[in-house]
Amino acid sequence: MLMELRIDRQAMVPVVQQIVDGIIDWILRSGVAPTTRLPSVRQIARTNLLSQSCVIEACERLVAQGVLSTRQGAGFMVAAPLSPAVGRSEPQFDSGLVWSQACGSPGGLKLGSGGLPESWRESDDLSYAIREVARTDMASLFNYSCARGLPALRELIVKRLKLFDIESVDEQVLTTAGASHALDLIVRTLLKAGDYVLVETPGYPPLFDLLRLHGVHMLEVPRTPTGPDIAVLESLLMQFQPVALFINSHHHNPTGTCLTPVVAQQLLQVCRRHAVRLIEDDVYADLHHSNGARLTALDERVIYVGSFSKTLSSSLRVGFVVADRELIAQMARVKMISSMGASRFSEAVLASLIASGAYRKLVQRQRQRLSTDRTAALQILEDADWEVFGKPLGGLFIWARSAITERSRLHLHAQRSGVLLSAANAFSPSGENTEWHRINVAYACDPRARQFFRNTGVDRP
Repeated sequence: MLMELRIDRQAMVPVVQQIVDGIIDWILRSGVAPTTRLPSVRQIARTNLLSQSCVIEACERLVAQGVLSTRQGAGFMVAAPLSPAVGRSEPQFDSGLVWSQACGSPGGLKLGSGGLPESWRESDDLSYAIREVARTDMASLFNYSCARGLPALRELIVKRLKLFDIESVDEQVLTTAGASHALDLIVRTLLKAGDYVLVETPGYPPLFDLLRLHGVHMLEVPRTPTGPDIAVLESLLMQFQPVALFINSHHHNPTGTCLTPVVAQQLLQVCRRHAVRLIEDDVYADLHHSNGARLTALDERVIYVGSFSKTLSSSLRVGFVVADRELIAQMARVKMISSMGASRFSEAVLASLIASGAYRKLVQRQRQRLSTDRTAALQILEDADWEVFGKPLGGLFIWARSAITERSRLHLHAQRSGVLLSAANAFSPSGENTEWHRINVAYACDPRARQFFRNTGVDRP
């Protein structure tokens, strides 16, 4: 009986903790009964290329947690039936994404996840910045932030935006508690119940939920590999006179595609003719290898949304909006009324990381690792005869579909491999089903994902 633990040696999670998590996952997936003996420490270590001392330490931790038991000379054994919650954190909220149930694997691999795996997160520089702010900036520990956000951070954001050819001043920047907060403030400030707006389909489920919450009607513009369908866009503009258009210009969620310069110019011309406000959601900007065509760089009337949650930390919750001074002033008032501002402490930590150069080096490492995994993932998909919607140049996502058109059969392959797929209607504002799947590059090279793709290529019964 082999125990493959899927240890990631590039991960920031300590190996012993990965072994602990891996053994729990193995027990749950295998469905082994209490009193079942585990493979020997030597065998586990040899199978996974680990030191025996690390395996012993992990097993001792599980004994202390009541997961395993041990007797002299008998090795380690399963102590009692495991609840799926053992050793696992509370599930994260993933708006609009209903995951298929992986048979026997409550901790299945979320292949279409919206962010980086926890094992990719780096804690050393972040921990140092937190300690420095706590030691040197007492005001950030205890006080509210100012309405527009920490001035030092806004100045740093203005400098970073120049990398994307976006010219602004700090009075045009408003910090927020992540991009979701930024979108909420934009909706609260610009829109009212009954308004029509344009959204891309497939698109970002939490945005759809937000617009529904505020009673805003959505008009769907199909996303193509080069950007939104301009012909459909113009037709909807003439028919409904919508107020705004929300768009992912780069590394579109979920297709991974980027807006081309030609389509960007066409889009701006059409929106100018119809006096439509453009909201550019660019939360994956730091995962791009080149500048590309930012709408905000081409037209100062575009509202720009950015975030550091996808790269640095989803827990710190720091995002921002760039717009004209008048709109920023209005949004700042709404921000203070609705939330008393954002976290001054989080903003001070981020400012420290950007100023020291640690954040720049972090995203460079992430881009390099994603580039390697993206190349491998595209090859895996090609070998399995999956069709790719548009070859991504960066970011997290690939939009692809299998030659297996019957979704129940595809989900059966996923269940057998311990993989979770997002629901067929997750990325549609109207709930329309699709054969396409969002594939997160950072998860696609996991052994479970590889097995899933191999099985779909062979199309086993």
